[in-house]
Amino acid sequence: MVRRFTDLCVSYVQRFMPDPYIFALVLTLVVVVLDFILVPHASLGGMVKAWYGGVWGDSNIFTFALQMILILVTGYTLAQAPPVQRLLQRIASVPKNQVQAAITCFLAAGIASLLNWGLGLVVGVVVAKEIAKKLRKDIHFGYIVAAGYMGYIVWTNGFSSSIALANTDPTSSLNIIYKQLGQTVQFSHSIFEPYSWIPVLVTLIVIPIALRLMAPTKEHIPPMEALEGAEPPAKLTGRKTFAEALENAWILNLLFAAAGFAFFVMSGWALNIGSVVMLFTCLGLVLHWTPRRFIAAFYESAKTCGSLVLQYPLYGGVMALMAYQPNPSTPALQTVISQGLVHGANATTLPVLNYVGSLIISLFVPSGGGHWGVQGPVTIATAKAMGLTANAYLGKLSMSVAMGEQVTNMIQPFWALPVLALARLGVRDMMGFTVIAFFIGLIVFGLSILLIPAI
Repeated sequence: MVRRFTDLCVSYVQRFMPDPYIFALVLTLVVVVLDFILVPHASLGGMVKAWYGGVWGDSNIFTFALQMILILVTGYTLAQAPPVQRLLQRIASVPKNQVQAAITCFLAAGIASLLNWGLGLVVGVVVAKEIAKKLRKDIHFGYIVAAGYMGYIVWTNGFSSSIALANTDPTSSLNIIYKQLGQTVQFSHSIFEPYSWIPVLVTLIVIPIALRLMAPTKEHIPPMEALEGAEPPAKLTGRKTFAEALENAWILNLLFAAAGFAFFVMSGWALNIGSVVMLFTCLGLVLHWTPRRFIAAFYESAKTCGSLVLQYPLYGGVMALMAYQPNPSTPALQTVISQGLVHGANATTLPVLNYVGSLIISLFVPSGGGHWGVQGPVTIATAKAMGLTANAYLGKLSMSVAMGEQVTNMIQPFWALPVLALARLGVRDMMGFTVIAFFIGLIVFGLSILLIPAI
């Protein structure tokens, strides 16, 4: 039954899911229509200005887009280092069939995602490619890549959860709780709560079972180019020129890596987008050893980024349209949706309604931190009006929004783009399988928010 349902999902995705670029364009038009319907006094001229600001203007996400590209490139560069390759090859030697391969990719990515979301995105697909080199005639490549991406469904319950991290920092612009109530919420009242870690454990058990039941019966040989990595630069023979000596001067790599590691220690071991990029870069410098090897791997990795450069700016436009206000007194579309969902809520239903709202809003604002900036003010204002201001309850509210965002990622291609780029697959090759993970996450995380109280 599970396999038949999966086959149906794959069939419909292949028939109706357009390229992610077209998906972003259609999503933009949907938001324009919703603005006209739900936002009073909305005008076409005003929306065009807001959209331009989000794509190319003052509200653009160019910085974020470059950060995503660098996480992808530096992470893949690190994965091509000889010591990491040997580790991945040992992991890839464990599975003997495509079901074991899929479960291995899922668990590797899931554990990595709990440590850091950027690492989780890269690990699953890199392990999938290593396994595919060994079992290429016996696996459906899109299926095991999808399994690796499914591991990303737990990232907001981990140590790099942008919402949970923001809650702990009174200086963060995303700490909505501190802005409205002057309170900080530590990890003990968010990711370490039972409603957070219990569904993670359940997910890490249930999805492997689902992967076994949904395994494709038809074999698929992945494209050869999807399995080819950077060729190591040829060893130099004879006397080196001055330029060649510099390219092989390992001391240069060590000096820059040492500076990066020193800053990481001085920053108090801060884990954020910038520090993750820096750590990937520094580890890559050390493990590739010479500048020449590092440069070759980096250039090869950078070839995968075309889709990200094309599509990420469009989501800046979608987010700007969600925040569009004809005048300061008119609520934006994102506020209208949030207020409508929490209207009439009580202490029991407020977290669940926020979870549902998060599922919807994440289709249009697929960013954990940015999403909280949209939904958080309405959520916390509602809790304040109801007198529900205990740290444990506020933590649950914020995590309900976070968990809704990660579940929607299974059907929203925004975060799948780096994975697809590394695997050199199209969205239709993978996302039919991740629909199953969406439904599992929808139920597991939804029930945890509803039934498990904050302590």
